[in-house]
Amino acid sequence: MQEQPHIIVVEDEEHLAKGIQYNLCAEGYRVTTFGEGPAALRFLEARPDDVDLVVLDLMLPGMSGYAVCEAIRAERDTPVLILSARTLAEDRARGFEVGANQYLTKPFDLEEFLSRVRNLLRWGVRGAPGRAPLGRLPVQAAFGNAEVNFDTFQVTVGGQPVRMTQLEMKLLRYFVEHEGRVIPRQELLEQVWGMPGNMQTRAPDQFLRRLRKTFEPDPANPRHFLTIRDAGYRFIGEPDDEP
Repeated sequence: MQEQPHIIVVEDEEHLAKGIQYNLCAEGYRVTTFGEGPAALRFLEARPDDVDLVVLDLMLPGMSGYAVCEAIRAERDTPVLILSARTLAEDRARGFEVGANQYLTKPFDLEEFLSRVRNLLRWGVRGAPGRAPLGRLPVQAAFGNAEVNFDTFQVTVGGQPVRMTQLEMKLLRYFVEHEGRVIPRQELLEQVWGMPGNMQTRAPDQFLRRLRKTFEPDPANPRHFLTIRDAGYRFIGEPDDEP
């Protein structure tokens, strides 16, 4: 029997945290609550494989939700759903820039909240039924001076080991699988991030810059990870150096 997904809720308003916990538990999820960010990050660091979703407030004591989300995203691709009373467009934009998958404003409709939780878990839970497959799922890849093993997460560039996050590896794998094809931005959002294709977020561009910084000899003039204006992105393992 598959273990129920584990959700952590980072919310400093105790009555709201308990209400969210009650409703999530009623749906069959395991829930742990935290009133501030550092405690949640310590929990994630100690049990990285035991958290399937983070529900995160922005206005937290000491460490803001933005900083918490950024710290999470620097180490892992655990889905993050921001719940915030901040309703301005720039707040939402910043939330997506630091790596949030979804942004829901308070007060929120319970059914919409639960629907978003189910959607994020469907794409993010390890081995969950219905998770989008990555097609041929290449095990190894070599391009430029890089060698990648997707099973062991071993990556070397110029013979030197490189550390990559799960989400960076997932994006790289998708590029390798679809080498040579122009991939629309909407497709990446749906297949790699598990987000609606029409979502306004700069996440693909940010992660593409990370891949370029890791693998391109000259990130400002990429040869492998290309942006095709008004069309999407393209990965080329062995670029044609002819003019």
